[in-house]
Amino acid sequence: MIIRNVRILGGEPVDLRVADGVIAEIGTGLQGDEAVDGAGAVALPGLVDLHTHLREPGREDAETVQTGTQSAARGGYTAVHAMANTSPVADTAGVVEQVWRLGREFGHCDVHPVGAVTVGLEGRQLAELGAMADSAARVRVFSDDGRCVDDAVLMRRALEYVKAFDGVVAQHAQEPRLTAGAQMNEGVVSGRLGLTGWPAVAEEAIIARDCLLAAHVGSRLHVCHVSTAGSVEILRWAKSKGWNVTAEVTPHHLLLTDDLVEESPVGAYNPIYKVNPPLRTRADVEALRAALADGTIDIVATDHAPHPVEDKETEWSAAAMGMVGLETALSVVQAAMVDTGLLDWAAVAERMSVVPARIGRLAGQGRPLAVGEPANITLYDPSVRTEVDPSAFASKSRNTPYEGMTLPGRVVATFLRGRPTVLEGKLV
Repeated sequence: MIIRNVRILGGEPVDLRVADGVIAEIGTGLQGDEAVDGAGAVALPGLVDLHTHLREPGREDAETVQTGTQSAARGGYTAVHAMANTSPVADTAGVVEQVWRLGREFGHCDVHPVGAVTVGLEGRQLAELGAMADSAARVRVFSDDGRCVDDAVLMRRALEYVKAFDGVVAQHAQEPRLTAGAQMNEGVVSGRLGLTGWPAVAEEAIIARDCLLAAHVGSRLHVCHVSTAGSVEILRWAKSKGWNVTAEVTPHHLLLTDDLVEESPVGAYNPIYKVNPPLRTRADVEALRAALADGTIDIVATDHAPHPVEDKETEWSAAAMGMVGLETALSVVQAAMVDTGLLDWAAVAERMSVVPARIGRLAGQGRPLAVGEPANITLYDPSVRTEVDPSAFASKSRNTPYEGMTLPGRVVATFLRGRPTVLEGKLV
């Protein structure tokens, strides 16, 4: 196959010849049996998401491995890490292998299960970390995401344990005693709305503790969905020490603020804006953007969190937390980071493909678009603008905060080891 007229990382137009799952040749005027016209699209290495909720097993009403990976492919992803808060919890080799095999069966993108840190996500005893690491799924990322490993002794043990197989603990930084009953960011808006506030220090205290623990035992720590300016400063300090700490930010925390809970196009108290961690202030958003630009925050991860209609279209206090994000992630990053001049396309590739693959220890993903490398390719047209229509999503759920918004860019095509999974924006 020849992929014609594409701009690798936004460079000059070239053609790519793909054969046997790898990029066989790069040049101009290449000939082959089959051709795809890239029409000047930006070519990026296939995106890698370190934080995806596929919900299967147990909540197939919200998402399945099939629909979630279709959604990922449409968003330009060739690999996702499936979080462990399923039912049953992915805390054994059997469950992670089930999710891994479903990913292989459907083939829209690679699925790498994330193993739970503790049994049942209950924070009492370590899960079968070694067994999951040795399983067919080869788990290297472990997280109780949705809940914090708040016991410092247990967190230390987890960090020590994963060193044996070069694993990483991905922490959901939320001190539960500081967020009991919390509904949104603690601040002026929560005060006006009468909603229990979610203080920034609840996130920052756990990050500071865990950075110290990771340094003490010499292990790898990854911080999920960083949301505050204070968290950025703690991470910057930890990295200045040379500690092995990485962090992610979600697209929605790069663009949206807590003002939307009070004043949005659809009125106040709309649970579409209820998310964990909560939307923060404009100052926090600016700090997160700067941190992603300067490398203090390493990657963008979607925290794609699908929910059925009945779990979101209810009163605020009862509504589930979370937003879908796979199909809009690249557009939001363009709006927040590229169009503002903070990142170029090479830097986007680093933060949405290369570094996530490195953190997850994925050998065949996040590779450069060069001869001999795996043909995991995303073609993206940044010139168009599209109104977000959740009814067109491949995801089973529709809980997007961007409905009706006009966002820049569109994923034109996605190739997984040379095989198209999306062409002209549609699933193949």
